[in-house]
Amino acid sequence: MELFVPTLSRMGYLFALIVIGYVLMKLRVVPDNAAGVLSKLENNVFIPALVMGTFMTKFTVDTIQTAGVFLLGGVITIAITAPLAILLSRGCSKDAYVRKICIYGLAFSNFGFMGNAVVEKLFPEVFLNYLIFTLPFWALIYTWGVPALLIPAGEGKRTAWQRVKPFLNPMFVGMILGVILGLLPFSGHGYENFGFFGSLVKDLGSCMSPVAMILTGMTIAKIDIAKTLKNMPIYLTSVLRLVIIPLVAIGIFALALHLFPSLPKEVILCALCALAMPLGLSTIVVPAGYGMDTTVASGMALVSHLLSCITIPLIFLLAQSIGILP
Repeated sequence: MELFVPTLSRMGYLFALIVIGYVLMKLRVVPDNAAGVLSKLENNVFIPALVMGTFMTKFTVDTIQTAGVFLLGGVITIAITAPLAILLSRGCSKDAYVRKICIYGLAFSNFGFMGNAVVEKLFPEVFLNYLIFTLPFWALIYTWGVPALLIPAGEGKRTAWQRVKPFLNPMFVGMILGVILGLLPFSGHGYENFGFFGSLVKDLGSCMSPVAMILTGMTIAKIDIAKTLKNMPIYLTSVLRLVIIPLVAIGIFALALHLFPSLPKEVILCALCALAMPLGLSTIVVPAGYGMDTTVASGMALVSHLLSCITIPLIFLLAQSIGILP
């Protein structure tokens, strides 16, 4: 229970922020383009600052030696999850477009916004490793997830530059700068060692979690809930995402630890955090930009975020009770 209560409390905090965003948008306290503005701030300022701050205060020469383990763990995890998502999606819907949405949602959870918010608070000692662990997830999103699953076929043909450009985003730039700053000889690996710049990065990074959840609420507020909740793929995909996939992962991790006792439990923790999160918002934002129907995707985001307030604490409780977490 020592992990269940803090996790439940954290999920309650994040859910309250989602409700605030939802109410603000429904009552028109904020303009219609508020979600778009917050999204740009989140992706171009707050997330890069959080990532940069984490790397510049925690990344050391010793970290390089262990980073490969977490990077490999991420590669193996997504290499298993992506094909499994394709297989499971066949039972979610007969519609080709909806099936692609399901594939994306099952392959890639909200490991960014929600995952960062959960891990940063509950497991700060492994947050750097979690960011490293999820790098293969981002790589597959940029090379396959978004172009093949979320962008219409006619729009999916891209030049070599268009394929490389997504990797030059602010988050990755922030990570590289953080690595460089963290390895500098004068780096004391504390925000205070970087003067006003350290304070700036720290304060901007601390905005990531609350703004991300408020943004989630604003995005959900734009959907027609009555119409959305009539789609059965929403519930099946949400259960697969929040319950079945994490439970399968727990079983695999328990077996792996039995066969290989030296397997770092921190890697398992990172994997479970990435796999237990709800469905993300990319399945709404990207297709909407091409004028496509986002009813099912919006429903998945709504239902899965609601259910995750209970499923995530229970998943962590189960994993802790059988001894696979550090």
